[in-house]
Amino acid sequence: MTKKILVVDDEPNIVVPLVFLMRQNGYEVRAVGTGEDALDCLSEFGPDLILLDIMLPGMDGFEVCQALREIPKGKRARIVFLSAMGRDVDIAKGMALDVDAYITKPFSNADVVEKVKDLLEASS
Repeated sequence: MTKKILVVDDEPNIVVPLVFLMRQNGYEVRAVGTGEDALDCLSEFGPDLILLDIMLPGMDGFEVCQALREIPKGKRARIVFLSAMGRDVDIAKGMALDVDAYITKPFSNADVVEKVKDLLEASS
């Protein structure tokens, strides 16, 4: 069964290459630009993994993550923060929200693909 990935980021220069890379690696991918859209997409799309930016319009990524973890489908999904917020305090806050990984921007596309593969294989 094809694994599903939801990309949540409002920057096209981040979203476009991530969507391309994930599709190249055989994943079904959707992308949204707000936290509210991510929550709406959760029940209908049912992603196995969510690549989540923190600095989003409206709800920030921390709020989205907290809301996701309160929903059964959100509890099952792997969550990876992709953020320019790289201070220790930001990373600690993200990890305290039960995320599976925290990757700081700018990031290597190869590193993101590898982390996604590792997390999805571990959950199979």
